[in-house]
Amino acid sequence: MRFLIINPYYPIDETPSPPLGLAFIAGALEAAGVEVRFLDFVVYPYHASVLETVVKEFSPDFVGVTSVTMSFYSAIGVIQDVKKINPSIFTVMGGPHVSFHVRETFSAYPELDFIVIGEGEKTIVELVETAEGDRNWGAVKGIAFRRGSETVVTGAGKPADVDSLPNPARHFIPLGRYRALGMPVSMTSSRGCPFQCIFCVGRKMVGAKVRYRNPVAVVDEMVQLNAMGFHQINLADDLFTANKQHCHAVCDEILRRGLNLSWTSFARVDTVSYEVLAKMKSAGCHTVSFGVETGNPEMLKRIKKGITLEQVLEAVEMCNQAQVVPHASFILGLPGETPETLKQTIDFGDKLASMGVLHGFHILAPFPGTEIRNHIRDYDLTILADDWSLYHANRAIVKTSTIDPETLDEVVIGWEEKYKQHLGKLKTLRENGEGTSEEIWPLTRLEHTVLIYDLMMAETIEHHGCLDPFPEDATTSEALCGLVENIGKTGTEYSPDELLSTLLFAVEQGYLTYSISGGRVQWEWVNHITALPDDRAIVPF
Repeated sequence: MRFLIINPYYPIDETPSPPLGLAFIAGALEAAGVEVRFLDFVVYPYHASVLETVVKEFSPDFVGVTSVTMSFYSAIGVIQDVKKINPSIFTVMGGPHVSFHVRETFSAYPELDFIVIGEGEKTIVELVETAEGDRNWGAVKGIAFRRGSETVVTGAGKPADVDSLPNPARHFIPLGRYRALGMPVSMTSSRGCPFQCIFCVGRKMVGAKVRYRNPVAVVDEMVQLNAMGFHQINLADDLFTANKQHCHAVCDEILRRGLNLSWTSFARVDTVSYEVLAKMKSAGCHTVSFGVETGNPEMLKRIKKGITLEQVLEAVEMCNQAQVVPHASFILGLPGETPETLKQTIDFGDKLASMGVLHGFHILAPFPGTEIRNHIRDYDLTILADDWSLYHANRAIVKTSTIDPETLDEVVIGWEEKYKQHLGKLKTLRENGEGTSEEIWPLTRLEHTVLIYDLMMAETIEHHGCLDPFPEDATTSEALCGLVENIGKTGTEYSPDELLSTLLFAVEQGYLTYSISGGRVQWEWVNHITALPDDRAIVPF
């Protein structure tokens, strides 16, 4: 059996990491003997013609995509194009959006054959095996499918033993492109969340019981990712600090091996202690992210967050003592939001900032499957849009009886403006020859990221990276100048100096490489990586 896995388009400003969930799916399929191919339209431009070429060459039995709510239209568009190319291919979609929006999705999109609900590794293998056998779809737990005009949901699949899952098959993913864009790489040391926040579907996706991986295996994976040259590893567990013993065990294993790693994690303010944070710091964790959500105590109770503002302040103090950077996120427009509660949240954010906390604001997006959306009439909340592309949490799609969407937008837009002003100050410092390279680096790296992404999505290197004729003994500098000249002929908005600066950075970091053969220079992105040479000098960023 052949299975084509597709990562649909997802905006770069949402800081996408290499798709971990799809890597787990690919690993499970590969371990079961299924032939796998992978297309990633986050770091490659989407062309229906490219999809058609791959489908006709690979001839998959299944095509599977994933999506969150915001990327659903991109995902379902791929499914529709697959059916146009070959209607006999089985199409599958997984992820939180369709897991909790089954009937509505099937009703609107007849091109979709199966939905995988919740965790997918075991389910997807059973689905493929059933396709090879009697095709009794009803016997496969954890899916939804059509039986005539009826939608059949087979019931929850059994949660996976996280230590028995095959390793994420990242060799299918163009990791080099994500690394070139400065994106972190994610992994997990556990699955599950025992908490019941009413705006989140995480608990429904992976279950309330937290399942922990063997700490040795966790650190083995961290070592592998570190060898690939990513500047940061994100432990993407719903709650890394849920179990003190597990947290200590992972950190102790890092320290036992004498590893120099750089990583971040998520935590709750009521699950950290100075002891835990100090151990995490010594093991390489530099930032811990907390979901604070609101500065109003009553709203914290209403959303079933289960924390207090006093605990937030205590956690921040402990982070500062342990020299771990605390990050706090807030959600505006929660049920019962008023001008007074909104001000309390902004003021509390300012208070945290005065304590050295990085923080940011999002606006409530009532995703399918959340308690908020399922019981919207129980809350002082109105949903204003079901256009899934608007569910990015950066602009308001909700209102309460006393807060309109424009007011919520003003807060986030004001925050965005502050960030732009910060970048403007850095630019001024750079132009005046002031500020240290470390101070200026966030602006410089952002400029490199934007330019590299534009080149990738325009396929500029692929179409204009060939220099012919070119001397066989050309230096890297000469080859690079030739590439800049070639790109300049395309009418690009970037100046030669901007192109040279970014492309030189990409070459130095090993993101971009070239070969010379027969009097021709061919430039190309380094798309796939397993590990960098030991002598590869990585410039810190």
